[in-house]
Amino acid sequence: MTTTHPEPLDAGEFEAQRRRLTGLAYRMLGSVAEAEDVVQEAYLRWHATDRAAVVNAPAFLSKIVTRLCLDQIKSARSRREHYIGPWLPEPVLDDEPLDAETASDYAHDLSMTLMLALERLSPLERAAFLLHDVFDVEFGQVAKTLGRSEPACRQLAARARAHVKESQPRFPVPPETGARLAEAFLTATRSGDADTLTRMLAEDAVLSSDGGGKRTAALRPIFGRDKITRFFVGLAAKYRQYEQYTVTPTRINGQPGFIITEPDGCIHTLAIDLRDGFVASIYIVRNPDKLKHLTRT
Repeated sequence: MTTTHPEPLDAGEFEAQRRRLTGLAYRMLGSVAEAEDVVQEAYLRWHATDRAAVVNAPAFLSKIVTRLCLDQIKSARSRREHYIGPWLPEPVLDDEPLDAETASDYAHDLSMTLMLALERLSPLERAAFLLHDVFDVEFGQVAKTLGRSEPACRQLAARARAHVKESQPRFPVPPETGARLAEAFLTATRSGDADTLTRMLAEDAVLSSDGGGKRTAALRPIFGRDKITRFFVGLAAKYRQYEQYTVTPTRINGQPGFIITEPDGCIHTLAIDLRDGFVASIYIVRNPDKLKHLTRT
């Protein structure tokens, strides 16, 4: 008796979708490492799939990745209940490989502001919004992917869209302007220049620092111009070795920022969100688990 096996699908078809799938998974999970793991699992499932069973390869792969991400989110939310301090997404420097190749307003947006707005959505809202509004998947296919009716998916996406829109800046800042303001802000934080910090910070500015319990970081977000100014002035007075840090200007998740190498060789990232000419949000990632991909050789 001869046993027949499914004919594996062409790996080239999968590779043509890898960029899109990784971009989807990163937006769903906020983690480069987890996104790569999900895409690799999707590849294994693709490799074991019968060619004749797949009518639409992109839709088939989007469905696999979305469902894997939804499963991952369940366990991630459980872990975050015990996470020490604020949770921030893993920073990415080169966000182009994660772009969505669509005409969506959000196709190139991986800002910390957007990523945190996505994190506040329910998993199904996030999936419906990303699939339809970012990756241009028709609602009929979204419904099949999520196992919900098409009207329900439209409602999920509409709720998500409203929440996301609230978080977006009214007037995006040109990269050159952002880099100049970020440099001035960093100089002020390192010197403890209270007057400059007060002038640059929005009154309702927020600082979030993610150490994950593995490196020193503020255990709660710091709200307000005055408190953030005092925080940086205190750090500058306490840590006089700031001049020994190596600072590399870059763009982090498409926002102006820096990779900062400390005297012990550890790194952290700092990104800022600008609103109406002021620094509205500061995002500092110090958790080494979230920075491993930045040190790959």
